Parts: sequence; C-alpha cells; structure tokens
Amino acid sequence: MQISRRLYEFIMAGRKGPCRGKRMRTYLVVIDETEEARLALRFASRRAAKTGGTVHILALVEQADFVAWGGVQATMEEEARDRAEQLVTAAAGSIFDEMGVRPAITVKPGEAIDVVKVMLEEHPGIAALVLGAAAQGAPGPLIAHFTGINAGTLPCPVMVIPGSLSDAQLDELS
Repeated sequence: MQISRRLYEFIMAGRKGPCRGKRMRTYLVVIDETEEARLALRFASRRAAKTGGTVHILALVEQADFVAWGGVQATMEEEARDRAEQLVTAAAGSIFDEMGVRPAITVKPGEAIDVVKVMLEEHPGIAALVLGAAAQGAPGPLIAHFTGINAGTLPCPVMVIPGSLSDAQLDELS
C-alpha cells in the first residue's frame, strides 16, 4: 500500500529523533458555541502541545438572510462577526493559558463547507481537520460532508471527536 507524501509527513512529524519531520503539525479546528467544538479544540490543542505543533482556530460568521434594508443587514452581519471574534479570542486565550499553545486565528464569513475547503487549499501546512460530533443525533453538516463521499479527496485526515467524551477521557486519548 502506498501512502501520500502529505500523510507520511503527518505521521513522521510526531516522531522523535532523526526521522522527525521538519514541518510543524497544524490542527485546523472549526469552532462555534457548542460543547463538541470545545472538545475538538481541547483535543487539538493537547495534541499540538504534545507533538510540538500548533492549532489554527476557524470561527465562521453567519451570513444574515437578505434583509430589504441594507443598514439592518450590515448591522446584523457586524454583530455576528463580533460574536465570532469574541468566541475565538476566548478560545485562544483558554488553550494558551491551559496548554501553552498559541493558536492562529481566522474569522471568515461564508458557508461553512466552502470556507473550510478554501482554508485547506490556502494553508497546505494543515495536517488534520479536527471536528467535534454532538453526543447525540446526526452529525453536523461539516462532519457529514468531510467524512462522506469526498473524504478520499481531502489533503489531510479528518479527526472526529465524539461529544460524549469527558475531559478526562479526552485527555487520556490525546
């Protein structure tokens, strides 16, 4: 079985000694205000701390539905961006305080799937996409898309963190 160079570099980046890869592992985490997103960020930051890597946090800005009055729509979009920036700033501070990992931060508007695809294209150093799955119910649209029919075409592995894990269980796994 032949593996891609990118997957080889991902595997080797976590090894010690002379075979250690030269690229720093970067874990891309898409966050929102859910518990599963918090767990995905915790997992990614613990892995980054243990492997000498880093975390790239992506917060998505919800697009307001079309409103006839442009000023109202602009205000709604500005408020959504402010909420996303507050969320990502709090998350970044939390993982830096707890694990010493200084993340890269991106806040972007747009459809989630499209924004993540663009991030993966624009940042070839991303070693894994880390997503959180809800403890119950169907997976969200990002997990359904990136682990579905097109999963084999991604430039990096997808890690799905179950929302049913406790912090202690997650710490043991990461």
